[in-house]
Amino acid sequence: MSADRITDHHHEHADRRARGVVARAFGEVTKRPGVRSFFDEATNTASHVVRGSASRRCAVIDSVLDYDAASGRTATEAADELIAFIQAQRLEVEWILETHVHADHLSAAPYIKERLGGALGIGWNVRVIQDIFGKVFNAGTEFQRDGSQFDELFIDGESFTIGGLDAIALHTPGHTPDSMTYVVGDAAFIGDTLFMPDYGTARADFPGGNARALYRSARRVLSLPGATRLFLCHDYKVPGRSEFRWETTVAAERAHNVHIHDGVSEDEFVRMRTERDAKLGMPKLILPSVQVNMRAGEFPPAEDDGQTYLKIP
Repeated sequence: MSADRITDHHHEHADRRARGVVARAFGEVTKRPGVRSFFDEATNTASHVVRGSASRRCAVIDSVLDYDAASGRTATEAADELIAFIQAQRLEVEWILETHVHADHLSAAPYIKERLGGALGIGWNVRVIQDIFGKVFNAGTEFQRDGSQFDELFIDGESFTIGGLDAIALHTPGHTPDSMTYVVGDAAFIGDTLFMPDYGTARADFPGGNARALYRSARRVLSLPGATRLFLCHDYKVPGRSEFRWETTVAAERAHNVHIHDGVSEDEFVRMRTERDAKLGMPKLILPSVQVNMRAGEFPPAEDDGQTYLKIP
């Protein structure tokens, strides 16, 4: 059997299991997660606290560290709001999950872990990101490019639990090579693969990005049952919409997503995405974000004067 056939067979098996997780949650209320989202308008980022009704354990997905690019200073207001909610609800953090190495905000994962505990997880292909950007930022031999800064490197189809909730990690590359979707009960946390239906899809022109892979990943997410809740990492509020939104459904995306609704072919999508990406500027926080996030939210080691520096190549 060819490598492609093996990969397709593996994906189909993982997708069947993911659909099974969703179906079980439809039939059993205790398998459906409660989700509390926090939106950071400065970076247009939605972070999510995911919990079950049968246990006090929770996961934090895509947290934000405040960063002022002009001064290089960080703050923890966004993370502190999330921490206060977890403490008020008397929840225990089991997982701190990243859908990918973000290029538009700094992760607050180490800060949250220090305050509340929890295992830090990301997709196994973070090693590809570390290799690419380790060279870009001349990170040196002390920078490990094996993902060892994280507690868990999820492979495609890997099952895990959040308290009593069933969860499965799906590899959904295209925006970045390490992008993951976390299916938890009847909800899927899809990072930057899809945005709200009126906004479309994520860019695919970062190093290691691929528009064809993005199409296939989006269709993979959209093969989940129609009522599956989708939680996004970003919203940019198209003109004419009055409020930010970060929750939709598979059915709504399939019917209305302006880039990838049912009927849009792979070639049509790749042509549109490639032309669109060619006109986009880089995210304003890409240089600090990637340097920090590829290190699991930690800043580069201090130099001989005791100061930490972020590089601009």
